[in-house]
Amino acid sequence: MKLKATPSQPKASPSPSRQVSLLSPVRRAARSLTKCLRSQQEDEMVQPSSLLRSKLPTAEEMAGPASVEVRKAATEFISFLNKSVTPFHAVQECVTRLKAAGFEELKECDQWTVQPKKKYFVTKNRSCILAFAVGGAYKPGNGFSVVVGHTDSPCLRVKPISRQQGDKFIQVGVSTYGGGIWRTWFDRDLSLAGEVALKKDNKLVRKLINIARPVMCIPNLAIHLETDRTKFECNNETNLRPILESFAAAGLDGAGPKKPETPSCDPRDISGEHHSAFLELLCEAVGDGCKATDLVDLDLYLYDAQPAAITGLKEEFISGARLDNLVGTYTAVTGLINSLDDDAAFSSCPNVRVAACYDNEEVGSQSAQGAETAFTEHVLRKLAAGGSTTEFECAIGRSMLISADQAHAAHPNYSAKHEENHRPAFHGGVVVKVNHNQRYATTMTTHAVLKQIAYEAGVPLQKMIVRNDSPCGSTVGPILSSRLGLATIDVGCPQLAMHSIREFGDTSSILQAQTLYTTFFKRLHDVLEPML
Repeated sequence: MKLKATPSQPKASPSPSRQVSLLSPVRRAARSLTKCLRSQQEDEMVQPSSLLRSKLPTAEEMAGPASVEVRKAATEFISFLNKSVTPFHAVQECVTRLKAAGFEELKECDQWTVQPKKKYFVTKNRSCILAFAVGGAYKPGNGFSVVVGHTDSPCLRVKPISRQQGDKFIQVGVSTYGGGIWRTWFDRDLSLAGEVALKKDNKLVRKLINIARPVMCIPNLAIHLETDRTKFECNNETNLRPILESFAAAGLDGAGPKKPETPSCDPRDISGEHHSAFLELLCEAVGDGCKATDLVDLDLYLYDAQPAAITGLKEEFISGARLDNLVGTYTAVTGLINSLDDDAAFSSCPNVRVAACYDNEEVGSQSAQGAETAFTEHVLRKLAAGGSTTEFECAIGRSMLISADQAHAAHPNYSAKHEENHRPAFHGGVVVKVNHNQRYATTMTTHAVLKQIAYEAGVPLQKMIVRNDSPCGSTVGPILSSRLGLATIDVGCPQLAMHSIREFGDTSSILQAQTLYTTFFKRLHDVLEPML
């Protein structure tokens, strides 16, 4: 059935209180769709328990941005987003939330003794995390209910040797990471965060740092100096050089800062590879009396110093960096935590519930902490260990994975870029991504399973497929599906301006996605089992 939102009829101007209660066409469509699905499929679909239904938001609560529950979920996500300025910080925020929910940390290098009805997590490179809750009825060979996202986003990263200068400015050399819209990085207040390695008592330690204030900028060229004022051109090597400070502020003459005349013979000494002012900034962030000579190596990211915010006339939008894909990371982990609120359902659950968030998706996932790593298989094999050598393979056949990565909403200013029958809208529900050339891993079977789970959750779904004359992106879904032989579906929340320094999404998506994933963790076994 194809359902269209009908435009509201002209009416006399309502009172302010009446205006607040009116549903937008999108909200009416979402509510109508939910009622339609329930009335048509009530007799043939498996019904969730009354306890499950009582723990989830109602369809009305998720009907639009005016909902108190929608606003609450979006506000909590904004708090997470503004703290998660790098993959390292995103994983640290996940760890904080998981520990608060009673999850126990495991080390990759240790032997594990996991027990039913227990909760654990393990990290890789501190930029990748796998969290899992073992159902009370779990036995080796039972299935995995998996939702995955990724922690990285396109950005500028500091080069190993960053000393640059020009026209009496001290600059910092950066590399482009991923497919960013680099023109959006001009004229922004930029900050710096990441991890540093330093020596302390002749031992190496890692330290998470965040400058948390504007310290750099990449100014645009004045339009008067442009050869062609109708288009933007940027040489990523010579034009993307952030300014840190002027010679005048640094107290330097026209020659600028000088490199050490005698290079250090200590390979740990990086003082000659970066401006002294830059290293002093890092030492201040490290604290504990850190000196430039203590620093051994750096993994630093530039980011927009302007915090993300809820915006719009009716406060229905989320504007900020890294929505792609910290929306997926946040909703996957939150969905896992929320799924454990129902103690009776968790006690009787035969599956292991897994939320995984990988690094390096934006550059192909080929790393020890990316989705193409063997790390995932190592973790799942440890969990599936039992009395047989084939428990892992049996478990994979009883499992399903949701790959949660952001999706393109239909853009009102570029309408022709979208396929005519597949136009995801804000507040319209989680988007299922389909590509028959396997750029996405969705199949008929996994789509049907998710439809059933979305019905039980009261969450609307949308569909996206790219035009035949347009290239299609990809994500970690096909990688994990092919590497593990794991039934997979690719989904995402709708957004605009993907890969800009300032992306644009909707508030409803956060509650819709985390509710969908919560229900997936609780219900996958019962929904999937009849189809095996």
